[in-house]
Amino acid sequence: MTPMPETQPGAPLLAPQTESQWAPRPWAPYACDPARSRGRLNPEPESPSRSPFQRDRDRIVHSGAFRKLKHKTQVFVYHEGDYYRTRLTHSIEVAQIARTVARHLSLNEDLAECVALAHDLGHTPFGHAGEDALHACMEGHGGFDHNDQALRILTQLEHRYAAFDGLNLTWETLEGLVKHNGPIKPPYPTTIDAFRAKWDLELGSYAGLEAQVAAISDDIAYNTHDIDDGLRAGFITVAELRELPLVGPILDEVLGQWPGLEQGRLIFETTRRMIDRMVNDILAETRRRLAELNPANVEAVRAAGRPMVTFSDAMQPQQQAVRKFLYDRVYRDFRVNRMRRKVRGVLTDLFELYMDDTSCLSPEWRAQAETGGATHRARTIADYVAGMTDRFAIDEHRRLFDPYHKI
Repeated sequence: MTPMPETQPGAPLLAPQTESQWAPRPWAPYACDPARSRGRLNPEPESPSRSPFQRDRDRIVHSGAFRKLKHKTQVFVYHEGDYYRTRLTHSIEVAQIARTVARHLSLNEDLAECVALAHDLGHTPFGHAGEDALHACMEGHGGFDHNDQALRILTQLEHRYAAFDGLNLTWETLEGLVKHNGPIKPPYPTTIDAFRAKWDLELGSYAGLEAQVAAISDDIAYNTHDIDDGLRAGFITVAELRELPLVGPILDEVLGQWPGLEQGRLIFETTRRMIDRMVNDILAETRRRLAELNPANVEAVRAAGRPMVTFSDAMQPQQQAVRKFLYDRVYRDFRVNRMRRKVRGVLTDLFELYMDDTSCLSPEWRAQAETGGATHRARTIADYVAGMTDRFAIDEHRRLFDPYHKI
């Protein structure tokens, strides 16, 4: 096997000279071809057995931030039940859906999986409640945004390789992560703004189709698994779900086929059919849009000015109704609100204590926090707090604020 030449950022990779595991596949012309990747910020020799996007996926899976997702929950806090989704299980479910959609559209499955697995890396402990708390703490210091934090993790905070900080992922993976929900408009979040001076991710355009697939797969995953978790928690009932478009007709269909089916099987049968119908709707609508645009390459997709991967006009209000129902009945249930209030206090207390007294930080984090001014200190402490798991944050708060807790 002839080794791949090193490339500069922005320069396309050359295709392998002999047959290999990542030889050209029958991708659509508008897919992201790894042989034409724009490369890595820090040039590295390519692998003869793994494509650039396969290597990106492997680096994400082996990262410390990815492992921590196991103990970062979506809606519920880690100790409330073993069966509720965590950020890790959610990311795996998103990746599974994304690979399926990418395969049917003849896109690059590995890249779609990369974006799906990385999209939640920047989340704080305690879900969006934690993010809200840190954003308030960082007022005057650039704020806090989980998507911006994910880029920070992947380009700075992961310290695994001798030659560089971060994971040195390809341009396409970083572009997909930053823009998976669409173009980014100024004012840009702190890390994204600083990174674009090093490497232009073309923030004003849509990402490639693989990133769009990952984003909509995220919508499908949480719409369905939060129904499951909400039922387990007793926040919602099957009777209420029967009133919802999309969910109700499927429930009736399942019960018509298996009257008296136990709730666990009923919900699984319903959510898997929901996923199937939403995926098929996306495939049909995306193919229709691609036929209209007829893009010759991925650059035409980026320049289209609108998303190509989306729900149809008929499905859009149905999935939005499910999302609103979950927001009103699960995410804003009074029991969740009580926990949200409590965990916001936990993270705020920790942040303020560390800002006031960096001697309470570990030596490594203390040294880093004390190398700059107030904004640098705040960003370093935000990195530390955001990287905590639910369990560690609760334990750390107890160690620092409970006078009877043994340190």
